[in-house]
Amino acid sequence: MKDLFILAGPTGIGKTKISIHIAKELNGEIISADSMQIYKKMDIGSAKISSEEMNGVKHHLIDFLDPSENFSVAEFSSLAKESIEEISSENKLPMLVGGTGLYINSLIYNYSFAETNKDEAYRKELEQLALENGVEYVHELLKAVDEVSYNKLYPNDLKRVIRALEVYKVTGIPISEAAKNDEIFDIPYKVYYYVLNMNRDKLYERINHRVDLMLDAGLLEEVIRLEKEGYTTDMQSMKGIGYKELLQHLHGEVSKEKAIENIKQFSRNYAKRQLTWFRKDPRVKWIDKDDFSNDEDVAKFIINDYKEKKYKD
Repeated sequence: MKDLFILAGPTGIGKTKISIHIAKELNGEIISADSMQIYKKMDIGSAKISSEEMNGVKHHLIDFLDPSENFSVAEFSSLAKESIEEISSENKLPMLVGGTGLYINSLIYNYSFAETNKDEAYRKELEQLALENGVEYVHELLKAVDEVSYNKLYPNDLKRVIRALEVYKVTGIPISEAAKNDEIFDIPYKVYYYVLNMNRDKLYERINHRVDLMLDAGLLEEVIRLEKEGYTTDMQSMKGIGYKELLQHLHGEVSKEKAIENIKQFSRNYAKRQLTWFRKDPRVKWIDKDDFSNDEDVAKFIINDYKEKKYKD
């Protein structure tokens, strides 16, 4: 069984620097689990790692997709699995690093374990309901029959929301109950899962400061350039935090000050949702950055913990 090392955490907490320390020590290569860093030309707003910051550590699934293209969780999962195979075949450690929970879960949950018990007609009915009433409407239907799955799945994870509803309709058993036999964790990887956390007020200060740094680095100019090149508000890429709000400003919908305020607020809200997401996985080992004096010490602790667990395994 292949090892899969995961370092996750909310936006702005400092995953990049710590992941490089760990990769250098553990002979790892990094697979980005970030839904914005996949795009070319979107460097500042995605806080994309630079070649200098990589410090010789090879990265996968970064800076490879044109902003005009959509990209699904299924596509990420397929490419990430290929990267894991490639990295493992070279006797290196695959390290999944990022904050997009859906991307991470696509690799570490066996969502197909209940693929028996199908009702295609019901599935199509739910898809139609989502088209007519929105994905949130279908997500709310799940709350009445399987609150555990309702809390675990985002509304826009429509495929899995529908699958959970379908399993309940056919079997009368919530998919979360069926998963208690650990089949949902029946994956071809030995998972070592670490999530960074810190004092909430300090995290929010970091996020606010990072937005200021992005603006100083030319985020507004990056958005202007992307729009001039033909990238529009209806594209998946341009709906990312930072891009969406500055486009609203450029289109005269809000002032620059309000746009910046919104970027900071939405980034803080996103961080809160990320932390809630990661708390749902029982395999996570939480790392409180406030317990350490610097990022290198955080990395050393995680490295030692990984080695200890691996030795026991």
